[in-house]
Amino acid sequence: MNTQERQKLKRVLSRSDVLALSFGTMIGWGWVMLPGQWIHDAGFAGAIISFLIGGVMCIFVGLTYAELTTALPIAGGELAFAYRGLGYFWAWVAGWAISFAYVGVASWEGIAISTAIDYLFQLPKIGYIWTLANYDVYLSWAAVGMLGAIILTILNIFGVKPAAVFQIMGTLGLIASGIIFISGGAAFGESSYIGPLFTSAAGMGVVLLMTPSMFVGFDVIPQFTEEMNIPLKDIAQVLILSIVLACSWYILMIVGIAVSLPAEMRGIASVPIADAASFAFKAPIIGKLMIIGGILGIMTSWNGFIVGASRILFAMGRAEMLPRIFAYVHPKYRTPVVALVIVGSISCLSPLLGKNALVWFINSAALGTVLSYLLVAISFISIRIKEPDLARPFKVRRWKTIGTAAITSSLFFLLLYTPLGSNTLVWTHEWLLVLVWTVLGVFLALRSNISYAKTTRAKREMLIFGEEYSREEMIN
Repeated sequence: MNTQERQKLKRVLSRSDVLALSFGTMIGWGWVMLPGQWIHDAGFAGAIISFLIGGVMCIFVGLTYAELTTALPIAGGELAFAYRGLGYFWAWVAGWAISFAYVGVASWEGIAISTAIDYLFQLPKIGYIWTLANYDVYLSWAAVGMLGAIILTILNIFGVKPAAVFQIMGTLGLIASGIIFISGGAAFGESSYIGPLFTSAAGMGVVLLMTPSMFVGFDVIPQFTEEMNIPLKDIAQVLILSIVLACSWYILMIVGIAVSLPAEMRGIASVPIADAASFAFKAPIIGKLMIIGGILGIMTSWNGFIVGASRILFAMGRAEMLPRIFAYVHPKYRTPVVALVIVGSISCLSPLLGKNALVWFINSAALGTVLSYLLVAISFISIRIKEPDLARPFKVRRWKTIGTAAITSSLFFLLLYTPLGSNTLVWTHEWLLVLVWTVLGVFLALRSNISYAKTTRAKREMLIFGEEYSREEMIN
């Protein structure tokens, strides 16, 4: 095979870029809206323990990602890991599942930004379009999300480095708003506001169920490893650090709102963190700053998922698991421009579904996330057995224990989205999104199999891994 056929990306990302892309992707709008609900469901201590448990379970999965990312630093990480460990079919499933998760959350952000800005100042209702799920959709409201999608898509087309600079600036602003909030709780809060420490095991389960959605984002790191200009071992350290930082962030938000706002007020707060900040500082302007911080969280999360979604679609196109057009790289900026336009277009259209589609996208995206986590964890063990001598710049100790724990954690979360779990996906809209993405994927897969029927295993090996990471026995 002529190796020039394999499209390549540009190595420009520093350690701080990678950390901002990971941490900023994990911290979206949920930290502004949900901590009060977590305390209501599980109690103060119960909410913290639920997040600690969820964080540990994600670290198990994260450790498998960390080893595999440094061993196989290939764009579209889950695709490469599953192909190496489980073969073509499961690689395609893992790639399409995580692409669904990223595209779904990116679509969610388009709706969230309109909702958040509407909290900051009420958007005029101009240009009625339709009513979906009892929500009236107006063009003026949807246009905010559409504009955000267009701006971020163009920014990403100009290069991953400008996107990373944007991510760093947004993340720093997000962190500053969090520091202001925690400072207010420490200075003006009251321990008497905290309320019950525990409610029930069921309540803790409800909070635990939300943690995969809150931590999703560290897994974008494998998507752009080909664009990193840092030592491979550092990638693993940044990945685990980002999970720890995200867990710490959410726990601090729980503590902050618990001491800043009385329990009876938390239950009626429209934007809990903003209302708590206004109450603690006795200054409504501080609440507005929290909403701005939340908007920055939306933008950094959105930006990260656009990067992640475009890279997995690029990798699938390069591997000829999707049409090759998905792998087209801009000749000047070296970005997967077609994949970016596809993701940006879906994000641009999603606000037309209205505010209630927030729940549809986040719930269905969680299913794709935990499915890909499961396949990566299984691939981790499979590759350890099949390729014990594979160079691993970061090597997990007690890999059997960690791998088993990662599989168990993934199965636990996946179970919650099946008929056996308490959070069964019985909702019409969520399953419709899953069905549409599945049908679209099957159509594209069948078309690709027909178009690239002559692609040999050796060629696909080279397309996925390149010369440096291909298995010699597969190409000889």
